[in-house]
Amino acid sequence: MDLRAVRTFVAVADTGQFQEASAVLGITQQAVSKRIAALEKELGVRLFTRTARGARPTIDGQAFLPHARELLLAEERAAASVRPGRRALRVDVVGARLGPAGLLRDFHRAHPETALDVVTLFDADTAVAAVRAGTIDATFRAVGTRLPEGLRAARVFDEPVQLLTGPRHPLAGARSVTPARLVGHRIWMPGLVPGTEWAAYYAALAAEFGLTIDSVGPDFGSEALLDTVADSASLATLVAEGIRLVWPQGHDLRRIPLVDPTPVYPHSLVWDAANSHPGLAALRAHLAERPLARPSSRAWTPAWAVRGAFPARRP
Repeated sequence: MDLRAVRTFVAVADTGQFQEASAVLGITQQAVSKRIAALEKELGVRLFTRTARGARPTIDGQAFLPHARELLLAEERAAASVRPGRRALRVDVVGARLGPAGLLRDFHRAHPETALDVVTLFDADTAVAAVRAGTIDATFRAVGTRLPEGLRAARVFDEPVQLLTGPRHPLAGARSVTPARLVGHRIWMPGLVPGTEWAAYYAALAAEFGLTIDSVGPDFGSEALLDTVADSASLATLVAEGIRLVWPQGHDLRRIPLVDPTPVYPHSLVWDAANSHPGLAALRAHLAERPLARPSSRAWTPAWAVRGAFPARRP
């Protein structure tokens, strides 16, 4: 349907005059008449009755009017969704409860005028492809490979990894644990999906320190994992320091820092250098002002993350 004709119909209905509508729209009265005639032909009905005082919508015109207004409103919303400065900044995070989501919450508090659309895509390859295609503006991911031409990355957050145990686990009473002390203990992480960047991270961690990380078994979500770890004297799991976890008081779960070295998950912001969204510029500036937090002990991250990521604060 020709939206110019629909807009002309609404203008005539609102002004009650073809001549007044032409003045509002900045076109000739003849153009107004032609547009209305074309719309009437398309719909197969008469939309106006001409009177001495001007033009009055017919019964069909009255029925069509509210829908015509909705069409014009939909057109405006569609245009606003991609208009620079109006479209929400679309950013991907690994998970809504992980550290990068917290970075976005901080950014939103500092820049409430920037509308945000936060999404969670499957893995780094999918997210990077979405940035390249323009379906998202940026993603927080661990960058393990060189990015396609035109994309940029900056290391913005090193998130420490912690041990999570139940009260009967042999390491439950420790104030901190070295990765070497985890050798021989079964670490259960059923949420690891082969081929993802987080699975690659924990595979590198296990290989570096000789750990046993078991991803066998169905992933029924975090609540089921917490229930199992709380009841077990032998199972433990690894969690990001910033992840928001809630469990029943009776679980008495223990979050134990890993030190000497502290494994950190390297989050980078990935974006397209050609993306001119003002919200993206504000997000990058906000992250650049925030110091890249470092753990108190020396840190460890996979060699591929160090090689793959671009230098932090790259312009």
